[in-house]
Amino acid sequence: MNLTPKQLRILQLIRDSRIRRGYSPTMQELADEIGVSKVTVFEHVEALIKKGALVREPNKARSLSIADGIAVPDESRPLRYPLVGKIAAGHPIEKVENIDEIDLGEFLGAGSERESSLFALQVDGDSMRDEGILDGDIILLERAQVAHNGDRIVALLDDGQTTLKTFYKEADHIRLQPANPDFEPIRVKFCQVQGIVKGVVRRYR
Repeated sequence: MNLTPKQLRILQLIRDSRIRRGYSPTMQELADEIGVSKVTVFEHVEALIKKGALVREPNKARSLSIADGIAVPDESRPLRYPLVGKIAAGHPIEKVENIDEIDLGEFLGAGSERESSLFALQVDGDSMRDEGILDGDIILLERAQVAHNGDRIVALLDDGQTTLKTFYKEADHIRLQPANPDFEPIRVKFCQVQGIVKGVVRRYR
């Protein structure tokens, strides 16, 4: 569904109000929240009704509600990602291709079948320990080919090995910096960025 940012915000506000208070906000409350006039809010609401995202009971105040079958976009966070193997967080290991996936819905007790541009790797080693990335953790990465200094990345080295380190572009080389004094930085002329770390998943029992 093609929504403008303000229309999306209106849906979120109506959804949140009905959950917290059991009824929808007034037009004036919506206008105050998103910083527009009451007339503008009314136009957005009418557009959302025409798009089938909102329903309203005639002649009844605070009766706006999300239409059946409509998921507010911020409810559509994917919970299933490809699990493509293990990544070294100590000494580099040979690249391993694996056909599997991690279902974060199952992992955390929820569920979703939605696709994502993210992928997952399981950490093998503790060279990123001081960054809070521990052996056995699952890291979620965004596919990328370019990194900036300070990004925690998965790097593919010239010899076909992969490693998880913090990226630094220096004068004449790239430094892949561990976060554990027991490990030395890896210095290379070139590496291929495979992904940038966006999150870490750890399950406590």
